[in-house]
Amino acid sequence: MAPKRPKGAGAFPKAVESPAPKKPDSSELYAALDLGTNSCRMLIAQPKGNQFHVVDSFSKSVQLGSGLEKTGRLSRGSMRRTIQALRICQQKLKRHRVKHMRLVATEACRRARNSRDFIKQVRRETGLQLEIIPPEEEARLAVISCAPLVSTKTEQLLVVDIGGGSTELVWIDLSKVDRIERPKAIMRMHHGLQNIETMFPAARVVDWISVPLGVATLRDQFNDVEDDAARFALMSWFFEENLAEFAPYKDEQTRDGFQIVGTSGTVTTVAASHLGLRRYDRTKVDGLRMTSEQIDAVINDYLRLGPAGRRKDPRIGQDRHALIMSGSAILQALLRAWPTDRLSVADRGLREGLLYAQMSADGVLEDGPF
Repeated sequence: MAPKRPKGAGAFPKAVESPAPKKPDSSELYAALDLGTNSCRMLIAQPKGNQFHVVDSFSKSVQLGSGLEKTGRLSRGSMRRTIQALRICQQKLKRHRVKHMRLVATEACRRARNSRDFIKQVRRETGLQLEIIPPEEEARLAVISCAPLVSTKTEQLLVVDIGGGSTELVWIDLSKVDRIERPKAIMRMHHGLQNIETMFPAARVVDWISVPLGVATLRDQFNDVEDDAARFALMSWFFEENLAEFAPYKDEQTRDGFQIVGTSGTVTTVAASHLGLRRYDRTKVDGLRMTSEQIDAVINDYLRLGPAGRRKDPRIGQDRHALIMSGSAILQALLRAWPTDRLSVADRGLREGLLYAQMSADGVLEDGPF
């Protein structure tokens, strides 16, 4: 069962003198915070069977990486916006009395020359200790989050996480794993990318890569190109060039046993546009399988709309319209480079991977089929 979001702020009452039966035990709660190039997002959840139940969540566009391409530094404005968002996260963690947590930062903090000073400032002003994780761990955690979406028919799996500052890709060979064990083999990657072969000798991580191009950094590379269609074509070509050594199946025909799972705001936005959702519905998006023709149709529609039309399109949303074409360029390049005409859409990512990894390491998840 997919993680559920609370229906409203009153879904879990505040602590009172007498026990509140609906309030989860704080000792069972886990938190995961993902500070990326664009967004600050957090989940607070408790284990439930072999999944988890979301108790509280937070998501805010902070644009931490704004201006990073030009200066190599985090700007004062972006740091100020981010710390304001982190204060809200700190309040939620305190209110729920969360003891188990991982709070991580990714590409923007990996690249910025002043990121260490920023981490110290965050600790000083919010009490939160952020951890800058390497690209390999970010890729691994994205893969773990997608384990429930892996088909038992999948022999070759590519998990793609399109971020704001980078794109992580992990290619796994599952062809010699018993079908029923394939999703479980992915889940147990919390031990590390290479340890999957130790725990499941027939599974093999063929390759992985972190491309330093995400929706924000790719957009910034081509900001000076005025024509919308030309800018899109150049972005897609440029990203594909960066995948030249990671796409060995480029010239082969589509294979039934190949599955791409895409996790990012770009992928879920394209899926919501395909479904015609004027209001986003995770239950309809997460796990959806789209054909390359359906994805191309959505992207062509975005191009027809142009920048002004995309700003007004309710399917895209205010936080996404400026980044949707760079994300779409990445998505289209990936589908050209790999031997499949379908994409599995995942409304999950680093936060979910962090939660699964923590809970699996602590042995609080049931060991069974998803």
